[in-house]
Amino acid sequence: MIGFEAALDVARTSPRADGLRAPARTEPHERTLVAWPTERAIWGGHRTRAVAEYRALVAALARFEPVTVVAAPAQAAEARAACVGCARVDLIALPIDDAWIRDSGPIYLVDDDGGVAMVQLRFNAWGEKFAPYDDDAQLPARLAAVAGMRRYESPLVMEGGGFTVDGEGTLITTESVVLNPNRNPGWTRAECERALGDATGAERIVWLPHGLVEDRDTDGHSDNIVQFVAPGRVIVQVAPDRSNPNWAPLRANAERLRATVDAAGRRLEVIEVPQLPYTEPVDGRRFAVPYVNFYPVNGAIVAPRLGAPGEEEAYATLAAAFPDREIVGVPSVMLAYGGGGVGCVTQHVPAGEPLS
Repeated sequence: MIGFEAALDVARTSPRADGLRAPARTEPHERTLVAWPTERAIWGGHRTRAVAEYRALVAALARFEPVTVVAAPAQAAEARAACVGCARVDLIALPIDDAWIRDSGPIYLVDDDGGVAMVQLRFNAWGEKFAPYDDDAQLPARLAAVAGMRRYESPLVMEGGGFTVDGEGTLITTESVVLNPNRNPGWTRAECERALGDATGAERIVWLPHGLVEDRDTDGHSDNIVQFVAPGRVIVQVAPDRSNPNWAPLRANAERLRATVDAAGRRLEVIEVPQLPYTEPVDGRRFAVPYVNFYPVNGAIVAPRLGAPGEEEAYATLAAAFPDREIVGVPSVMLAYGGGGVGCVTQHVPAGEPLS
């Protein structure tokens, strides 16, 4: 098993060995990071509309906590102009290839004394599907340098959207991502579990058999199908009826979770969201927009809004799961067209003081 790397600017042990853990997304944030869309071809002729959606997302987030927009130098002026009038928003110009900072950015860690560090998973653009990706692969190191923050490097090829944690030792992921030979060829399940635990502090790894059928770009990220509401409680995406191709696989995921015991020995409580909307046709295609791909901020849940049938029922489920948070919708057609959702373009920075 390959261990954590040692380099002059990288911590020489693992986060788990140093008593650090990845906090749940619902724990208090210091701020949110959002990467601004670049000029990549994924937007086709719709980049102007994509920029408008990103601007709406930044404005929604900034109602509740500070936001740092990470923009490629060529798009920095555009991002700054678009966010004029958004309170509590600042900008960092850094080289990036794409805007999916949940996947390419660092995974932040906390300790029991209020310290914050980060771990850098290896990033290969979802199995080398999209090139170039060198700048995205270096983004955690560059952010660590800006913040003066301790950084660990994991040998595991993985993306932040590929797992969810409860902050108390339980991590949920999908077999189709971590065990995919386009990520970690030759690795055993046990080796992947050890690396995930070393990187995040997790003691219990829960494997789901399926991602969203439509999620071919990432091979089935967990953020489209499951998130922790709180330790011992998860919210899962299921399909509305048997005519949807996700019916059987998502039902299998839900049953797997109901049979799961977490790191604290609790049987998981499963909350289902059966509404699974699709966008209007864009370039002749419709794109799935799972409501489970939401993003918690301090005091709110920011979720995709399409105005689709059943949306208010989905929002009611979110409101019941998070009774102390406001449910805020943001337009998400272009996010889905580009290959992601609200949770894919955001990264939470936990409250605390940077560890050096």
